[in-house]
Amino acid sequence: MVPAWLWLLCISVPQALPEAQPAELSVEIPENYGGNFPLYLTKLLLPREGAEGQVMLSGDSGKAAQGPFAMDPDSGFLLVTRALDREEQAEYQLQVTLETQDRRVLWGPQPVLVRVKDENDQASGHQAIATVEVSIIESTWVPLEPIHLAENLKVLYPHHIAQVHWSGVDVHYRLESHPLGPFDVDAEGNLYVTRELDTEAQAEYMLQVWAQNSRGEDYAAPLELHVLVMDENDNVPVCPPRGPAVSIPELSPPGTEVTRLSAEDADAPGSPNSHIVYQLLSPESEDGVEGRAFQVDPTSGSVTLGALPLQAGQNILLLVLAMDLAGAEGGFSSTCEVEVEVTDINDHAPEFTTSQIGPISLPEDVEPGTLVAMLTATDADLEPAFRLMDFAIERGDMDGTFELDWEPDSGHVGLRLCKNLSYEAAPSHKVVVVVRSVAELVGPGPGPGATATVTVLVERVMPPPKLDQERYEASVPISAPAGSLLLTIQPSDPISRSLRFSLVNDSEGWLCIEKVSGEVHTTQSLQGAQPGDTYTVLVEAQDTDEPRLSTSVPLVIHFLKAPPAPALTPAPVPSRYLCTPRQDHGVIVSGPSKDSDLASGHGPYSFALGPNPTVQRDWRLQTLNGSHAYLTLALHWVEPREHIIPVVVSHNAQMWQLLVRVIVCRCNVEGQCMRKVGRMKGMPTKLSAVGILVGTLVAIGIFLILIFTHWTLSRKKDLNQPADSVPLKATV
Repeated sequence: MVPAWLWLLCISVPQALPEAQPAELSVEIPENYGGNFPLYLTKLLLPREGAEGQVMLSGDSGKAAQGPFAMDPDSGFLLVTRALDREEQAEYQLQVTLETQDRRVLWGPQPVLVRVKDENDQASGHQAIATVEVSIIESTWVPLEPIHLAENLKVLYPHHIAQVHWSGVDVHYRLESHPLGPFDVDAEGNLYVTRELDTEAQAEYMLQVWAQNSRGEDYAAPLELHVLVMDENDNVPVCPPRGPAVSIPELSPPGTEVTRLSAEDADAPGSPNSHIVYQLLSPESEDGVEGRAFQVDPTSGSVTLGALPLQAGQNILLLVLAMDLAGAEGGFSSTCEVEVEVTDINDHAPEFTTSQIGPISLPEDVEPGTLVAMLTATDADLEPAFRLMDFAIERGDMDGTFELDWEPDSGHVGLRLCKNLSYEAAPSHKVVVVVRSVAELVGPGPGPGATATVTVLVERVMPPPKLDQERYEASVPISAPAGSLLLTIQPSDPISRSLRFSLVNDSEGWLCIEKVSGEVHTTQSLQGAQPGDTYTVLVEAQDTDEPRLSTSVPLVIHFLKAPPAPALTPAPVPSRYLCTPRQDHGVIVSGPSKDSDLASGHGPYSFALGPNPTVQRDWRLQTLNGSHAYLTLALHWVEPREHIIPVVVSHNAQMWQLLVRVIVCRCNVEGQCMRKVGRMKGMPTKLSAVGILVGTLVAIGIFLILIFTHWTLSRKKDLNQPADSVPLKATV
């Protein structure tokens, strides 16, 4: 075992600078060490940048170390893995370096000399031999001081330790040992010890020596010799075996006892050789951090928590040095190992990963049981039992519209709908969900629990529109003209909702429907239709305010045989006028119900323009009700003149033709028709006026030509007359 003074020596060796060559370290280890392995020999003070390199251990001349030595790169300890024999090798020369992966030396080499110490050196070389000359005084022995003998004395046995002498002749000696021990006496009174003594077996003996004559009679009372076996420090402290990990709860206060070490020393109880003290080797205190995580009492071996807090889940191996001789130089030591496991406590409250969710829109007709949102919570504790969570709706659900659904061992909770929503009752909801730990929280300020708010918006749901019938049917003769009214589609509740109608799947293009009124008319003649056939289209009705709300019903048209064509009796209609270019005016056309000669009953009537293509191009006829229609210009410009428009009126199987006389004229700004005026008597016509104007212009031209010709000829005559022919002026 390594003596305690050797530990002090190794610790006192200064750490050399990385640039300087470290001084050689010397370490001694007893041969045939019987303690625990690995045995920590000495700690090398590696530089802080050691984390960047690799600790290398080599033998002489840089060769790899093949012996039972190793380096702990985390703690920097040099250790031996098995017992050594001095006879096999007395010393080992090692080198320790810190190198990078490319073999570049960062620190070292540090030479270390390991000497194997002979186990005989552990025993005392001094002998305690008492030579006793005993004389008789009044027939009694002279009292003697105790004889001190060293244990495990390495001498030849039997070994002489004392001599007694009884004055007289023919004296024989007899020896008794209490308890029985390895002692003997010869005829001359020499006392011997016949073998090594051991304090663990017996620390003291009481010897009695009798002096007898030849007849075996005692001369006097026996001589008592007190033999004390002196204890030698030849036993290494034995650490208790490493047991299971010691569990320490997280956040345990400083001073909490982790364990109590009790190393045993086989040397004499109560002697300095068996006085064991303890020293904490690892973990060491960190630089810049006050306090240590563990402390050890040197005397009692009690390992307690320090001021540095521990984290749950840590597994720490404590190395405690047990030294005899109270840690003095020359003693032995052993390294005790204690594994500490920091157990988790419920000191973390669960938290939601998101505190705000939504807004989430839900239609008010959504089915109960629908998943509204999924919330997730986490717990930083390690123990599964401490991660169990309990969820609850804290506020925002007074009427129990929502409920929570989760697995006991899951951090996910679903917010589900358990009642029908109502936009009128509550257009929105803010549901606050709280999460708490199932187990009771410990530690400072556990808090009330984390919350998450789920915002739900309720969408108002309008029922789809409903018509007064689920299926419509109408019959029409195949000879029905374009514009014939077939039927009217009406909503079941025309007051509360307004609808817009349209036709779907009108492949032949025979029908049309008024978007607002729902009246279905024929758009053209039913060419190709046969009596007895049916024609099915879909009538789609959309809500005017909510176009996405719609409904559709089938409309079945039954084609009938055309009735005999009745004689169309044209009915004259009083003349009316319309303006061109087109203005917002029209002509109201009345049905023939007021004329008993043209009709046998009252409306409703169907109105349509006559089959003349020009009429259908220039004019437009719109039904106002069952008895009137509205006639307007279809084109922006129609030739100003009097137009006669044929309008076909049908009622049941009867048909009439109305001749509507319309005067198209230009209008002034007030919308009044400007009519063409006839020629007045005595007024010239256009042709005569033009002739007079042209004749006048011609006469003026001839007159101008004559004047210009006369002036030209007169000027020419004056230029041709001689100068002397000019008459002289008379002198007065």
